[in-house]
Amino acid sequence: MGRSYWFECVRCGYRAKVSGGSDRGLNVFVQTVMCRDCKELFDAVTKLRLPDDPRDALQRHGTGLLRLKPLARPRAPKRAPSFQAALNRLTYVGLTQLRWVQFPLQCPVSTVHRIQSWTEPDKCPRCGLYMEKNALPYRIWD
Repeated sequence: MGRSYWFECVRCGYRAKVSGGSDRGLNVFVQTVMCRDCKELFDAVTKLRLPDDPRDALQRHGTGLLRLKPLARPRAPKRAPSFQAALNRLTYVGLTQLRWVQFPLQCPVSTVHRIQSWTEPDKCPRCGLYMEKNALPYRIWD
């Protein structure tokens, strides 16, 4: 079970809801990153569990007969989804074959932004003062 916390800077008032480092749930791994261009903290998805189930699909023809046609293997996304999109995915019930897809660390706003890993206690991306972590988790996810 992953946890997200409120981090707040007492000098500039910047607030972020992030894990504060690397964290994992059942279907997703995240790493908190600081984007130097956005000057914000994000939880970037580093691994995601996706279905790998090349089952046969039934197709109905004009004659009313059913014919089996193999499905192509689902392609892995080229870019990591946002943390919120990864949490909002429906779980895959009944699938036995799941695979982990790994993504490089990148800013969810733009892939060309400069980022670095952020692990608490660390500095505010806007003013440089150390950020304070709330004692209770804001959200327990996955």
